Amino acid sequence: MAKLVVNQFFARETLKVAKDLIGTILTFGNCSGRIVEVEAYTNDEASHAHRRTDRSAIMYDTFGHVYVYFIYGMYHCLNFTTEKSQSGAVLIRALEPLSGIELMKKRRDVEDVRKLCNGPGKLCQALAIDLKLNGTRIGDKVKLIEGSRGEVKTSPRIGIKKATDLNWRFFEAGNPFASRIK
Repeated sequence: MAKLVVNQFFARETLKVAKDLIGTILTFGNCSGRIVEVEAYTNDEASHAHRRTDRSAIMYDTFGHVYVYFIYGMYHCLNFTTEKSQSGAVLIRALEPLSGIELMKKRRDVEDVRKLCNGPGKLCQALAIDLKLNGTRIGDKVKLIEGSRGEVKTSPRIGIKKATDLNWRFFEAGNPFASRIK
């Protein structure tokens, strides 16, 4: 039986947590998927935690919690808070759907399984993740189970304008469910 990923897993350095999340299985409600792409954020200029605000306080004050935010007036983004002694979070960018696929297709109005969860907004829509989960402890509603993974590669993060030199995007090499295949 696979082991549940517990909160101490998230007390570590954000970059280590990000890499180790690749291959874990995320479950929420009747849906699950294997994490195939993430991005790490600490206090760098592209991070919400670059400056402490009401929204970013969760990245300073917790580890092992769900951090959901709303962007562009239309998309939710799922993150997991990290680091015991400083700010950090990992954005979940893409999942390889495993269960609840028909429900995900209905929510996204998409038939191609590869396009259900190949971006942070898409996966939140497919899994019905919204702001109600913000601040909850990982393991309560959103659960993570150890899984397997192939080779993990890195690249610059996607869709940011600052700190673009940091290779803090982690993804499973060649996985067709990642948002951008390299």
